[in-house]
Amino acid sequence: MQAIDASSEGPSAPEEALSTSLPFRPLDKTSFIPLAAQMLAQLEGMIRAGKLEVGQPMPSEESLAGIYGVSRPAVRQTLELLRNRGYVVRRKGRGTFVSRPRVVKKLGEVASFSEEIEALGLVPGARVVSAVRRPAGADTALQLGIFRGTPVFHLQRVRTADGVPIAAEDSCVELARFAGIEQIDFTDRSLYRLLREQYGVRLMRMEAAVEAHAASRAEARLLEVAPRTCLLRVQRTVWGADGRPVETTESLYRGDRYRVVVPSPAGQAK
Repeated sequence: MQAIDASSEGPSAPEEALSTSLPFRPLDKTSFIPLAAQMLAQLEGMIRAGKLEVGQPMPSEESLAGIYGVSRPAVRQTLELLRNRGYVVRRKGRGTFVSRPRVVKKLGEVASFSEEIEALGLVPGARVVSAVRRPAGADTALQLGIFRGTPVFHLQRVRTADGVPIAAEDSCVELARFAGIEQIDFTDRSLYRLLREQYGVRLMRMEAAVEAHAASRAEARLLEVAPRTCLLRVQRTVWGADGRPVETTESLYRGDRYRVVVPSPAGQAK
């Protein structure tokens, strides 16, 4: 596909070479889709496809305005949307650069880590830290609706996206409901998919609580960040179609790789 030559004046030679080497497509100005949304889809697609690599500078507002034949405010709006989604970062005095996209965590939506990462076009992975049988403590028993001391399967993993650690998860399920689960290798395997496909569980709803958390030295080592780095701690419980709690998890997410979104059902705003 041919690139569109920039029509604006003033870009540097490296920036001009970058702009003309990318697969820009003309915008459809007769479409009902806003021009900013069309630009967003193109630029996001280039980043996800690796055409624009992490750490690479984005073409300037002036260059993009010339390439697409739009105003600079429209370009600015598009770059802001990319920044909000975690695809780019602004560096004062230097410009806008491609960054690793943040995972959007929608509270209340039952989606596995693997599904969230795959939605970004990345490869999910996991490293098992611990997978043991143990008696349920008071908090776990309360969350799973079982008696304290009931045997549970406790799974601790570091979750990765394209090999980069971005979350640490501690999950518990009742052993009596999922016979043989402690024998399964959860390296690079989704717990939720296993519960659905192997045990026939329909995961219907989730409740979660989110708070800020400063990484301990041990947690920092797991997530490859500095100690005291701000993390998102999410405590969630998932229920099945029968109304019984299925799984409870405490997760620590890297704040630089995650965004938390709270959906509001239509008609609920006052």
